[in-house]
Amino acid sequence: MTDAPLKIMLAAVEPSADSIGASLMRDLKELAPSASYSGCGGPLMEREGLRRLFPIEPFAVMGATDVLRVAPLAMRRAEEFAAAAKSIAADVAVFIDGWAFSRLATTRLRKQSPATTSVKFVAPQVWASRPQRVKFVKRYFDGVLTLFPFEPPYFTKEGVRAEFVGNPNFQAAWRARGNAIAFRARHRLDDIPLLAVLPGSRRREVTRLAPPFRRAVERLIGALPDLRVVTPVAEGVSTVVRKEMRKWPGDPIFVDADEKYDAMAAANAALTASGTASTELAVNRTPMIVAYKVDPLTAFWARRVKTTPYASIINVVANRFVIPEFIQEACEGSAIADALLSLFNDPAAYVEQASAFDSILKELGVDGPSASRLAALRVLEWAHLGKKRSMGTVPPSSGPAP
Repeated sequence: MTDAPLKIMLAAVEPSADSIGASLMRDLKELAPSASYSGCGGPLMEREGLRRLFPIEPFAVMGATDVLRVAPLAMRRAEEFAAAAKSIAADVAVFIDGWAFSRLATTRLRKQSPATTSVKFVAPQVWASRPQRVKFVKRYFDGVLTLFPFEPPYFTKEGVRAEFVGNPNFQAAWRARGNAIAFRARHRLDDIPLLAVLPGSRRREVTRLAPPFRRAVERLIGALPDLRVVTPVAEGVSTVVRKEMRKWPGDPIFVDADEKYDAMAAANAALTASGTASTELAVNRTPMIVAYKVDPLTAFWARRVKTTPYASIINVVANRFVIPEFIQEACEGSAIADALLSLFNDPAAYVEQASAFDSILKELGVDGPSASRLAALRVLEWAHLGKKRSMGTVPPSSGPAP
């Protein structure tokens, strides 16, 4: 789409962002086969040809305390990212999710390589907290690509280029919906009640959620003695998940990515950390309970800045509690177990969730145009905005690049 080969940099510092980045790269390579790719990402992006500047594993954190702990390293890596952009005269840098690192890196990018276009893929959730972040986005990003259809107006009304493209991870889950019958046959489960347990994709999440999740399973087995547990294990936390859960009741079945959606589809109900997994479960029509807990400092801070009562994106889109949520002090084993038991024993509770998923998922565009292709097209269209901005020839815009 351009005469000279594009030099594209990408930044993804979390597992879900790595997956989104890999999807984006596949489409970019098809549309701009001569482009080069460097930056930071995980194993999926590296397999697509990303030249990694540094490992991202230290940045897979959640909560104010953990973010502060890795802040010195993040600042050094942000400087390295910006310096690399300057050294190669990068045309465009795409920051995928990871608001804290994106914020650090794009400010340094603007100083060291001002002609590089800066694109935010996965908008900061200004609808959930800290709406003032829109001002920062307007100053330091040339455009925003959003995962959710209700997000662009938060930015366009302030003169920021912002377009809804959808979530490649949700669409991938939709295309790969699981086979419940095949999973149960492979694992000889017959009609045994099956609970999917997903304690998170970050080490701190797993270690913090494992105790209340275990207590919930212990209590649930008191009512459902034949209950089995299945846990799809995220690649980056496989060791800690297996260590935490191997002696749990319910004889846990650990499955990797190739069986994840089959396991979700086969489960009668699920207990999951807040995050992408809740939407993946919805795609597989698995009713669930969402539970989450952070450190006290992060909880205190979150209560001061949150503007929505919901943690799950399913509930955010529905604007009601389709999925029961047990957050912070409410993340307690007995209460979680009671709510799970109703999903096993009350058909109405089961049907209420599953029937709501259909309309919500349609609104999220899971079966719509390819999100990664739409994002790739826009990245290429916006690729030279940085040069135009640095020359003062780009007017404020709330729509596609000219």
